Amino acid sequence: QVQLVESGGGLVQAGGSLRLSCAASGRAFSMYAMGWFRQAPGKEREFVATISWSGGNTDYRNSVKGRFTISRDNAKNTVYLQMISLKPEDTGVYYCSARAAPLMAYTQGDYGYWGQGTQVTVSS
Repeated sequence: QVQLVESGGGLVQAGGSLRLSCAASGRAFSMYAMGWFRQAPGKEREFVATISWSGGNTDYRNSVKGRFTISRDNAKNTVYLQMISLKPEDTGVYYCSARAAPLMAYTQGDYGYWGQGTQVTVSS
């Protein structure tokens, strides 16, 4: 069983930066691939970024490439999402997710564990 707790959300002006953190419980964290998803008001939850168990492989949705960076510290059981050059369209609730497999994944159904979400609001 894995429990995930996100933090680091907030209100920021367009062009600003935020770093989200996701703290995971469980000794198997280093064997899990991780992902970040987001959900804007009135829209479906969408994939943002994914990272393999070792951190050696990462991938992003096209609209955040070059602005967002996913990383992990397996010694601290934590995954991060560094966000720069934020845009109003990045606004939403950001969810951390974990899957009991080592490889990256892109769909919600591939992830078995979810955090409660953290709100990111980017003002124009």
